[in-house]
Amino acid sequence: MKAIILENAGGTENLKLTGIEKPTIKQGEVLVEVKSISINPIDVKTRSGKGAFQKLKDENPLILGWDISGIVVETNSSKFKMNDEVFGMINFPGHGKAYSQFATASENHIFFKPKNINFEEAAATSLAALTAFQAIEKAELKEGQNVLIHAGSGGVGHFAVQIAKYLGASVTGTSSAKNKEFVLSLGADQHIDYKNYDWENSEEKFDFILDTIGGENIDYSVKVLKEGGILISIPSGLNEDVEEKAASVKGKGFKMIVQSDGNDMQKLAELLEKGFLKPHIYKTYHFKEMSDAHEELEKGRTVGKIVVNF
Repeated sequence: MKAIILENAGGTENLKLTGIEKPTIKQGEVLVEVKSISINPIDVKTRSGKGAFQKLKDENPLILGWDISGIVVETNSSKFKMNDEVFGMINFPGHGKAYSQFATASENHIFFKPKNINFEEAAATSLAALTAFQAIEKAELKEGQNVLIHAGSGGVGHFAVQIAKYLGASVTGTSSAKNKEFVLSLGADQHIDYKNYDWENSEEKFDFILDTIGGENIDYSVKVLKEGGILISIPSGLNEDVEEKAASVKGKGFKMIVQSDGNDMQKLAELLEKGFLKPHIYKTYHFKEMSDAHEELEKGRTVGKIVVNF
């Protein structure tokens, strides 16, 4: 089968398209013929030697990627049968091996693809959407609360805006000015241009803030966090002080790493099916163009998601 392996940490030249043996499945697993793959910042970080690279560096071959959609072609599961269309984030934060023509998936990491979305949209609604969903669940978001979503036009952010709005929150999303209308189109009640906002003197205060950027963004966030409010920061390595900084304003700060979870994928599938959640696909690439997809994501200008198709 076709697969893209990472030969060494570094640039996109280390992503090599090759042929390897089709994987075998264990009890409770299925083999999925992959139709679409979604790529995420963790893919790029891991390729460059950061992210999950230290954990995965001894894998041979090392195959990146976690987000897939496709068709079950072999099953050792009581839940899924042949020809079922499925999607999910597989084995995160372990070795997902999604950059493959066929991928093994635990029955506990995937769910049935809703009929009203295509494979591209399904793949896009995996890691980023799960991150948003699990962060909002951790915050125990309640109807009527005031919520701030940083990078509201990004992968995680554009899902978080939609989910928070579905739950009845008042939502403010940040982005550059050029993406204001996109953020508002997702259902956000207000928009903040992060390049031209006076965080120090802001009168707006938030019950829940989702930080998808880290670093000084945490400092901005604590200035607008309500007493008793919750700040959740996603980017590992850039959020080490979030608990301490939130506590300085009598708030609660948390770091969070998304986990593969088929039950949560089911909840996302229900939102997709009912039309409350819709992924925005920024660009698509063919599998052999994976390096181009990585380079596009590295530019940091992606609105929504980048998807790679077979």
